[in-house]
Amino acid sequence: MIRSILSVPGSSPRFIAKAETVPADVIAFDLEDSVAPQEKAAARAAVAQAVDGFPKDGRLVYVRPNDLDSGLLEDDLAAVVRPGLDGIHLPKVHRPATLIRVDHYLTLLERLCALPDGSIRMMAWIESAEGVANVEAICAASPRLVAVSVGSEDYAASLGVSRSASGAELAFAPAGLVAIDGAETALADRDRFWQAARAVRQLGYRGKFCIHPDQVRLVNDAFAPSGAERDWAEKVVAAFEAARDQGIGAITVDGSMVDLPIYERARGVLRWSESVRRPVPS
Repeated sequence: MIRSILSVPGSSPRFIAKAETVPADVIAFDLEDSVAPQEKAAARAAVAQAVDGFPKDGRLVYVRPNDLDSGLLEDDLAAVVRPGLDGIHLPKVHRPATLIRVDHYLTLLERLCALPDGSIRMMAWIESAEGVANVEAICAASPRLVAVSVGSEDYAASLGVSRSASGAELAFAPAGLVAIDGAETALADRDRFWQAARAVRQLGYRGKFCIHPDQVRLVNDAFAPSGAERDWAEKVVAAFEAARDQGIGAITVDGSMVDLPIYERARGVLRWSESVRRPVPS
């Protein structure tokens, strides 16, 4: 289960080293916005080295390359696709053709590196009104795609509006894929960050992008089922299965009706709880 994605500037040796100690589900080395143009080549080399040496402890290693229109994407991917890379977090995806083209290029690089076809996964950043309009086609464009991230700041800018504290009025969770919310830029405002995380979770999101290590544990907590949710799910599943064995299709648990859809939702909570990892690097 992907809950927390930590962005790590590829041009910062200090932040690259620190990433090894952060319990994020995904470490995403960034070659895009956090890297100045004159530092791109050096950052590629540093990120390739970081991918080679990153601990194999259950965390996923992704790279955010530059976008397709930048003219830098192919060089980025050629530098970082290698054993040890789990996926790429592709920015500024406005239309499905972008994913189709990148998918083909990744296949070529996988074969050059003797990797199985399709082994490098993709997450896509939706950062514009055009991307939102095309989101269903984007989600179906490549079997590599495992999640979409919503860049609320860029999305709001494309609409000519401002985000609220939570950003929830701009949020959407595409059906069929894991949806990851974008970053919060107010690093010191933990309450705002927590509020935003909980708000988008209610909309169906399953994680949030982090730009500071202190945000990771907040995200891991915000997007994990609470003890009360797990207790409810266990009670519902046990009661419904006992009733079903007796030929009963609907029951009451703690004063609320439980039928098959509620039972399936409770099972989903238990699967979600079981899938949550809390890696604590040594």
